[in-house]
Amino acid sequence: MSTTQTSKIEIIKATSTKINEVDFDNLSFGAVFTDHLFECDFKNGQWQNPVIKPYAPILMDPSSKVFHYGQAIFEGMKAYKDDNNDVWLFRPDENFNRFNKSAVRMAMPEVPEAIFMDGLNELLKLDKDWIQRGNGASMYIRPFMIATGPGVIANPSDEYKFMILLSPAKAYYGGEVKVIIAEHFSRAANGGIGAAKAAGNYAAQFYPTNLANKDGFQQVIWTDDATHTKLEEAGTMNVFFRINDTLLTAPTSERILDGVTRKSLIAMAEKEGLKVEVRPVIVSELVEAAKNGSLKEIFGAGTAAVISVIKGFSYKDEYFEMAPIENSYASFLKEKLTNLQNKLSEDTFGWTVKVQ
Repeated sequence: MSTTQTSKIEIIKATSTKINEVDFDNLSFGAVFTDHLFECDFKNGQWQNPVIKPYAPILMDPSSKVFHYGQAIFEGMKAYKDDNNDVWLFRPDENFNRFNKSAVRMAMPEVPEAIFMDGLNELLKLDKDWIQRGNGASMYIRPFMIATGPGVIANPSDEYKFMILLSPAKAYYGGEVKVIIAEHFSRAANGGIGAAKAAGNYAAQFYPTNLANKDGFQQVIWTDDATHTKLEEAGTMNVFFRINDTLLTAPTSERILDGVTRKSLIAMAEKEGLKVEVRPVIVSELVEAAKNGSLKEIFGAGTAAVISVIKGFSYKDEYFEMAPIENSYASFLKEKLTNLQNKLSEDTFGWTVKVQ
C-alpha cells in the first residue's frame, strides 16, 4: 500500500483492485463496495485523523454503545458520471445538513463540513473508475456515524466513528409495488426520532413490513401514531398521491423525513406548472378518491429508486388497484429528475456539484 496526504486526509491506497471482478450490468443494490472507504474518529472532544484506506472490516469493543443504545445515523446520496467522465453530486449540501440534524437529535457530535465534503470528494476521486456512465448508472454513497465509546452505562458515547462507503448502482427496478395502509403500527411518533435518519427507525419497520410481505404486499404506507388517519410515508420513502390533476404529499414533521428527492420533485413539479399541495392527506380521502376514480397515481420518492410507482393499496381488507395511466406524473418527473442528475439536461436549479 502507498500513503499520501491530501487536504489533511491521509490516503492509503489499496495494493490491488476488485473492479475487474464486478459485473456492472448485474448489480444488486448496496451489495458491492469499492476499493476504499473514508474514516474519521471523534475522541477527546474533537474529530481527528481522517483517513481514506482500503475497504475492510473494522475492529470494535463489544461494549461499544452503538450495540447497546443504538446511537447510529446515516445518509443516502448519489454521484453520477457524465459523458466527459466528470463526476457530479446531487444536492450534497442537503444531505450534509440533514446528517448533522440527525446527529444533534441522537446526541452525537456534528461532523464538520470540511471533513464530510473533503472526505467524500477525495474518496470519489480515488474510486472514480467504479462510477459507470449512462442514465440509470450511479454511485450510491453511504455516510454514517456510530457510537464507539466503550461501556454499558446508559448515556451518550464520548467516542464516535464517521465513515463513508461507496457502492456502484444501476437503475433500481423494484417491480410491481402493492402496499397496505397501516392501521396499528407506526413508523414514528410525535416527539420521537422520525425526522432523523437513525438506524433504529428502519429496524422498527422490518416486523410490520414482514407481516405485509406475508399477505402479498411489498411495503406499508405508514399512518400517524395518534389516530392512524393521516398518510405519512411509504416504506422507506416519502409518498405522493395524485387526485385528479393535483399532486399531494404530507408536510414534513417530527414523524416524517425531510427527503431530498421529495423536495426536489416538489420544486420540479411546481416549475412545470403542476398543481402541488403539501398538506395532511387523510386515509378516508384516499379511499374515496379510489372509489370515485379521481385517484390517478401513487408513488414513493427516495434516493435509491428516485420514484417507485405503487400499483395498488389495501385498507381494512379492501384492495384498490390503480388503473394504468398514460403520461403519468411519476414517469414525467422521474425522467426530468434523472436527466438533470445525469447532466443530460440543463440544471436550472443549481443542484448539481462537480467533484474536483
